[in-house]
Amino acid sequence: MEGMFIATHRNEVDWGVIAFDTFFSFFCPTSKIFSLDLGGISAVVLNGYDAVKECLVHQSEIFADRPSLPLFKKLTNMGGLLNSKYGRGWTEHRKLAVNTFRVFGYGQKSFEHKISEESLFFLDAIDTYKGRPFDLKHLITNAVSNITNLIIFGERFTYEDTEFQHMIEIFSENIELAASASVFLYNAFPWIGILPFGKHQQLFKNAAEVYGFLHELIERVSENRKPQSPRHFVDAYLDEMDCNGNDPESTYSRENLIFSVGELIIAGTETTTNVLRWAVLFMALYPNIQGQVQKEIDLVIGPIKMPTLEEKCKMPYTEAVLHEVLRFCNIVPLGIFHATSKDTVVRGYTIPAGTTVITNLYSVHFDEKYWSNPEVFFPERFLDSNGQFVKKDAFIPFSLGKSNSFHCSFSQIQRCVKCHVVSLTDLYCNSVNLSKGQ
Repeated sequence: MEGMFIATHRNEVDWGVIAFDTFFSFFCPTSKIFSLDLGGISAVVLNGYDAVKECLVHQSEIFADRPSLPLFKKLTNMGGLLNSKYGRGWTEHRKLAVNTFRVFGYGQKSFEHKISEESLFFLDAIDTYKGRPFDLKHLITNAVSNITNLIIFGERFTYEDTEFQHMIEIFSENIELAASASVFLYNAFPWIGILPFGKHQQLFKNAAEVYGFLHELIERVSENRKPQSPRHFVDAYLDEMDCNGNDPESTYSRENLIFSVGELIIAGTETTTNVLRWAVLFMALYPNIQGQVQKEIDLVIGPIKMPTLEEKCKMPYTEAVLHEVLRFCNIVPLGIFHATSKDTVVRGYTIPAGTTVITNLYSVHFDEKYWSNPEVFFPERFLDSNGQFVKKDAFIPFSLGKSNSFHCSFSQIQRCVKCHVVSLTDLYCNSVNLSKGQ
């Protein structure tokens, strides 16, 4: 097989890093905590590992809430998984998600085999280009989303399924729209929602289309459902709805099921897809690092054998490279927004209840107190003197705190996916052009 990856990240390569570098440099190191007025929304930004840990770990109960932003109210009515307020709904939905991902995902040996199968579909799709240049994003997104789909729906979607591909594209577009100036203005001045134009209106239109698609998909995959014998997340959620049907305080509902499924797809697809795209980009930028990764994989796995997670611990350099990619590229640079549930004091600063809290994870991963020469891409920082992989406390790509158990479920799956995709792609490394500029 011959092929050529086009490792393009459009604005992310230049402007994303520049923006957060400027943001961090302007306020740090003198200000580990500072406040912002976001058009009438009181916000506090946490910079550096120590400040983030103090709030999200030492005061986790207080900082576990979510801000009641107009955008969140409009899209999910503060329900679902990611945006639900701290309380019963927050607890119920996260517990169900974590348990489901363990039972139907990374906790099952058979799930690793399913990831291997998807990795082979991924490589077969690469093979169809027969040496022609192509953008890797589409194929990676398909492969990664299918891993999540197996847990949520119990099935995968072919790479030619145009309807599902359209939905994934809308998800990606909405993430970009949510960061737009128009949506920022909507959060500050929600009355502009009556205007028939603006990116916020496109976001709302996209969301309605996605919710309609997910409603139909949920109905289809639950047609032959047997109560209390769940096959996937949707079944498990419907079981909880049945069990709590007579409880007027229950937060399980068809609406929240749709919101939760949508958020699971986004959380399970976007981050891992972007990590793998950045990994390909760094392999192109640093061929010497690519060579060392290839050498280690060839030594441990060999040229033919399928990789397994048991072999991951035998590849410390590859693990270090993937961690350095996560540290350096900052997939979720500002994390998920938090909110204080009551008044609190942090480092002498009083933070009132209801304050929106932004964790600057970029500042954590470039904190010179914990990282030597953080602006340098250096995988060896995750290796000890014996070449063995070592964890770093200040490595928190998906933040800290009470909500982190939910993200840990995804990180378990992400490790599976990255191990398989990176290892299997290595089988074709000699015939795939990963040279700089391609």
